[in-house]
This record gives sequence, C-alpha cells and structure tokens, in this order.
Amino acid sequence: MLKCQLAVTAHDADGRLRDATSVQSHGALDDVFGGYEGELGCVVDGAAGNVRVSLWAPNARRVTLLLHRGPRGGDDECVRVEMREGERDGVWRASVGAEWVGGYYRYEIETYHPWGGGAPDGGLGSIVTSVVTDPYSRSLSADGERTHVCDVRNAPELKPAGWDSLRKPKPPGGGDVFEPTDMAIYELHVRDFSALDESTPAHARGKYVAFTCEGTTPVRHLEKLAKAGLTHVHLLPSYDFGSVPERVENQANVDHGWLASLPSNSDEQQAAISSIANDDAFNWGYDPVHYGVPEGSYATDPDGGARIVEYRAMVAGLAKMGLRTVCDVVYNHTLSAGPHDGRSVLDKCVPGYYHRRNLDGFYENSTCCNNTASENSMMERLIVDDLVHWAVDYKIDGFRFDLMGHIMLRTILRARDALAALTVEKEGVDGRSIYLYGEGWDYAEVERNRVGKNASQLNLAGTGVGSFNDRLREGIMGGSPFGDPRVQGVLTGLYFAPNGFIDQGTADNQRNRVMEDCEKVIAAMAGNLKEYRFVNRKGFSTPGKDAAWVGSNVGYAAEPRETVNYVSAHDNETLFDGIMLRSAPDVPLAVRCRLNRIAVAVVAFSQGVPFFHAGDEILRSKSLDRDSYNSGDWFNRLDYTGETHNFGIGLPGRDKNGDRYGYIGHLLGDLSLRPGVDEISRSDAHMRECLAIRRSSPLFRLRTAADVDRRVTFYNVGPTQEPGVIAMMVRDAPGGHPEQLCERFQKVLVCVNVTGHAVTVKDEQLGLDIYGCSLETHPLQGMVCPDEYLASATCVGGAPTVPPHSVVVFVERR
Repeated sequence: MLKCQLAVTAHDADGRLRDATSVQSHGALDDVFGGYEGELGCVVDGAAGNVRVSLWAPNARRVTLLLHRGPRGGDDECVRVEMREGERDGVWRASVGAEWVGGYYRYEIETYHPWGGGAPDGGLGSIVTSVVTDPYSRSLSADGERTHVCDVRNAPELKPAGWDSLRKPKPPGGGDVFEPTDMAIYELHVRDFSALDESTPAHARGKYVAFTCEGTTPVRHLEKLAKAGLTHVHLLPSYDFGSVPERVENQANVDHGWLASLPSNSDEQQAAISSIANDDAFNWGYDPVHYGVPEGSYATDPDGGARIVEYRAMVAGLAKMGLRTVCDVVYNHTLSAGPHDGRSVLDKCVPGYYHRRNLDGFYENSTCCNNTASENSMMERLIVDDLVHWAVDYKIDGFRFDLMGHIMLRTILRARDALAALTVEKEGVDGRSIYLYGEGWDYAEVERNRVGKNASQLNLAGTGVGSFNDRLREGIMGGSPFGDPRVQGVLTGLYFAPNGFIDQGTADNQRNRVMEDCEKVIAAMAGNLKEYRFVNRKGFSTPGKDAAWVGSNVGYAAEPRETVNYVSAHDNETLFDGIMLRSAPDVPLAVRCRLNRIAVAVVAFSQGVPFFHAGDEILRSKSLDRDSYNSGDWFNRLDYTGETHNFGIGLPGRDKNGDRYGYIGHLLGDLSLRPGVDEISRSDAHMRECLAIRRSSPLFRLRTAADVDRRVTFYNVGPTQEPGVIAMMVRDAPGGHPEQLCERFQKVLVCVNVTGHAVTVKDEQLGLDIYGCSLETHPLQGMVCPDEYLASATCVGGAPTVPPHSVVVFVERR
C-alpha cells in the first residue's frame, strides 16, 4: 500500500461520494520501517574487495544504481545495476567491485510522488522516475551532480599530513574537557576571510586552503585573536549548498575597480551586484543540498576528494592558530524538493517523508525553503548520523543550529548524547568538548510545541545546549530585526541622545525604557539565568525570567553554558552599521566607535558564552545592508589590513533595503562617517584586550548557576539608579578556601557607562561590599588598547568613577 497513492473517501448512506482526501504516509513509514539502524550510503570494504551501496526508500517501486567513471558526461557509458529491496527494512542494496572506488554514482528511483503530474500547482500526484544522488553522500562531483565513491574515513589520500594525530588546543580553564563558558566564538564566512585579500595567494583566495597560508594578513589576524583569548571559529555553512556555481569558469564577476569609482550612495553598485548575484561565487549558504559533504566552491577542485582534503587542512590550520572549529548546520530545511529539480535529494528518495507537511498536504516553508521534519524517525537519524560524521571525520568541535526551534528537542538531545559518547581512544575525538547551540526561535507551525516539543529557548533549560540571547542584542541596540532600525536602545542613545528620526516617546518614557532595557542587559551579564535574582527598577527582587516585566521570559537558561551572548551576527546589520542607523546626527564618529567597543566589552565580560561577528573588532560595515546573504564580495568584504572600510560603498541591495533608501542615502553620502585606519586599529586592539581580560580570570567564566547566584551582585539598581550605568561584582572565596576559583583576583567589578558624562556610582551596598578593599583598574586594561579616558577611572571611598562611554574593569588583587 505504501508504494502507491493512497486516498480516503467518504460516502453517504446511498453510497454517493461526499468527500475525498489523499493520505500522508510518514507515520506508517515510521511504524513499519522507521526503526532501521543499519548501513546507509556508500561503504568501501577493502577486506571484501567491494563497494556496498544502501538507500532507505521503502515506498520506491524500483531503484537502479547508475555508475559513472567520471564526474560528468558519459551518460551513454553509464553502467546500470538493479538494486534489491530488503524484505522488512525498506532498504535497497547493491554491491559492485572495488574498481569503482574513485568513480561516481546516482540512483534512478521509480516511486509515487505527491508532486508528480504538476503538483503542488494543481496536479494530483503520479508515479514518476527520478534521478538523484545519495542523501548519505560523503563526496561529490562539481555542483553535486554525482556522488563520489570514496572511503572518507580511512583513505590515506584524503588526509592531509598529520591528520590522524591532530590534537586540538587545550581549554584556558585547564583540564581535558572544554567547558562552554571557557569559549569565545568568532562567526566567520569561509569566503569573506580571504576572497579579496592580496596577501593570500591567488589560488587560495576564498578557499579552505586560505586558512593554511601562513603569514598572510587574515591568518595573522586570527592568530592574534587566538593569542588574546579567542577559542573557536564558527564557520557559516560549509556543507554542500546549491546557490553558488562550484566551477570557477561558471562564476560571474563584476569589476570592483569600477564599483569603487562610483559615488558612495549610488545605487549602481547594488544593481551590478544584483545582476550576477545568482551566478557569482558568493552566498551565505543557508540552502543545503547534501548535508554530509564540504561545499565545492571553497575547494580548489570541486570534483572528488580535493574538498575533503582541503577542508581537513583548514581545520588543522585553525588548530595550529590555537583555534577550534564550529560548523553552522541547517537541518531545518532543504533548498529544494519535488521529483525533478536537480537540487532535490531527500524528497526524491522518499517523497513527502523528510519534509513537514501541513494538514492540506503542502510542504511547510516557514524557514524560507522546504521545512524538514525531524519528528520523523529517519530524518532524525540522518541529522544525528551527519553530526557524528562531521565530528569524527572532520574533527569538528561544535555545531551551531540554524533555526533550531524548528527541530524537535528529542533530536537535539539524541545528537548531544551521541556526540558526547565519542572518545579519543575509539573515534579520535573527545565528544565531551563538543558544544551545541543555535537559534531557539519559537514561531510558525512549531510554536508552543504544536508539532512536538521543539528545541526552543524555553525548552532548552537544563539540557546544556546553548541558544542565542536576543534579549541582550535588543536591550543594547534597541528595537528588533523586524522593526524600524532607528529604534534606539541602552547603547545607541535612547534618552541620552535621542535621534529624532522617529517618535520614541517623552523623556520620561525613554528614561523608563532605558532602565527596562538595562534589566535585559543585567540578566544577560548574569548568564541570562531564569532564576537569578536582582533588584529591578521598581525596587523589588526579581528573577531573570521576569526582568523588564513580569512574564517576559528575558532570562530562560538554567545554566550559564545555555546562553550565547551576542549583539551582532551575520543576520541583519553589522554592529557598526546598527550604531550608525540609530545614532543622533550630532554624535561624533569617535563616540560611535566607542559605542562599538562598549558592545564588544559587554559581550566579553558577561557570564555565559561570548559570541562575536567577524569584523566586530574592525568596525565592520556592509554599507548598511540589512541582509547580505547574496550581496557578493563587494558588500561583504572583510579587510583585516584596516586600510579600507565598507561604509559608503553604495546603497545596499534594493530587494532587501529599498524601503530604507529614503533615510540611508544621506548617511552613506557622508564620508566623514567612514572610520579611518586609527579608529579601526584601536577597535581591533580593544577586542584583543577584552578577550585577554576575560581569559585572565575564571570569575568572568563561571560554570554553574549556583556559582553565579552566590558570586554575582549588581549595584546601581532600583528606582534611584543612575540610568545607563551597570555595575556588576563577581567575588571569589578567600585564598585557600575550597571554593576559590581565581589565583589573581579576590573581586572583579565591571562598570558599564553608556552616558556621555562621567558617573560616580554611589551605592550604599557597594560601599559596604568593598569597604577596606583596594580596587584598581585591571592590569591589562589600557595596555593593549591605550585609552585616555581611563585616566579618570578611579575607585575611592567605595565609589567607582566611570568615564563616559566606557566599560571599566576594577579588580582587587590577592
């Protein structure tokens, strides 16, 4: 029954047809075949001298293995092997000789597809014949046209020198296990890293191997960050995605010299970029085709095993710099579906199973493409198998889940446990150090557990899995990604320097909002723990889950490791651009750059896991682009030399930003707002200083909620607080006490002042808590990034004075 179209009809007492509907068969497939745990994909068996291929396709009527000698062409020489279906497992199998190692294959599948005959645009579904690659592919030809036969785990030719003995950098907290709160994560796009860097050899620009080119400007930049305290590089999607031609000869280009000659607020740059956007070498890559294969456009040769060797070389190169590797994974959707599109894989193998369907049978697309259904057993298995594959075969140290809330919590926990079980002795990696985190947004068809308990922020508490803390971003920056980008927050001028662009209420209203937003920042600095208590702006002791207002769920984590604090990421505007959009016209560029540094410092000095967008440290701009996923190298440029800056390189893409042209055009036309080398260099040094300070003491990296509860206190709170000033004390146990954490400091006091004037924090409780203490600025502060403002930072008589637009760290030495 599962190999044909199923329908249910309703008839009245006289036998007349009254209604009819098709049947979704995923539940039946799971009940009968979903427990399969055996071999899938291509296995090269050296001992047996053969290659085994297995495909789970229980509703297929016929499957033929199509063997090819080369990566493309030669279809008339294709060797056809009829596959046989297992009696009870729904798996089709074939075995061929070892001479096919290095060759390529596809499947030809005959099956009923609900989109056959033109559906979902009006067809009724039909039996179709589709040609497809293997969903468990481990290597491919260019553009994912054929699956490459190889032994990814064992073949020596697929391993760079020293791969099997590669060991990762040790955690700063000591021991063998990397605690998430000891991490400092840097989100980076593979191509951005080197595509336009002239110190990188031409053949390596925009490629995996750029990370192995010693002495280049990008590599030296990462080395400096790692030396200061950066621990992990989070790579935007680097699996096989379908939005970029993988062969260089098929990639379109625009003359950057001509683009640079155009006015800074011209729309010609974006028009030129948009004209080739779907044919150039750039895309973020959130459009997966084959989950288990490195993206071919980042390899020097997209056919066959080069992408495997070079990806591993990149991971090894990062380790040599002192950095571990995190992969961005997008299991919530696939780029394509249906029986005919060349980029459709899962849906050709088991139509209607791997994707989530609504009650009318249509595929959900709330994630932007074809939503997958991890609630179905074999989709869940594919996710877990794939994560283990990347961890073992590429020694990946963490995974960031795109739209994680669209994945079932059960799936994430199963993956967590499978990864944690990996050992150095057996698999060559220590799974205890692998960290999982992602976007725990709860919306659309999965909202409030409507499909099943999902991996949303509120459901993750107590799991050890992290999620992005958008509360900090919104409190610091103001507004939300879906509103007017000129709405101000604590950092960007609300109450203190209103921009006048939009109506933000009276001064009293803005003052109250500043204090409300400060509570979001306080919660974040305490690890965004839902039960951590502090005194709110009304004078009441409140838990983090009620920060800002009762029932806000601002604080949602059970442990610090479950909070990933950030103020910018690849999505939306860069940190610098967000500040530029929100700042009042009379705010000088130097102050805007200081605001950028305050945001970086708040993230660095908060409890939890700090996360930085590549370029936060060099005032990165994308010329105010709100969504640069397809904006080319021109708008996404990273220049680690500091000699150029991307503010004012043309109006960003009309498709995503056209509704803003009326107010961003004049900003981009004012080149006095473009930072120069000195400001960029200062911000770069400041980031390294913040990382070094964080690394200097475990008091910045508390591991448990219990530690945060008993060690962290906030001052300048309640109704009489000075708005815009946050003071956080982290205290250690006395020397020699069993609970002592830090050998250098007894107390750490972090003071944030977003106002334009110096503030002396006069808090009775603070005065009592530091009575008799000798507090001084942290010995590293001002040493890496000299700052004349620090001269006025003092702590006298139990009252610290904090310069304007500054974050100061005071310490009591042991």
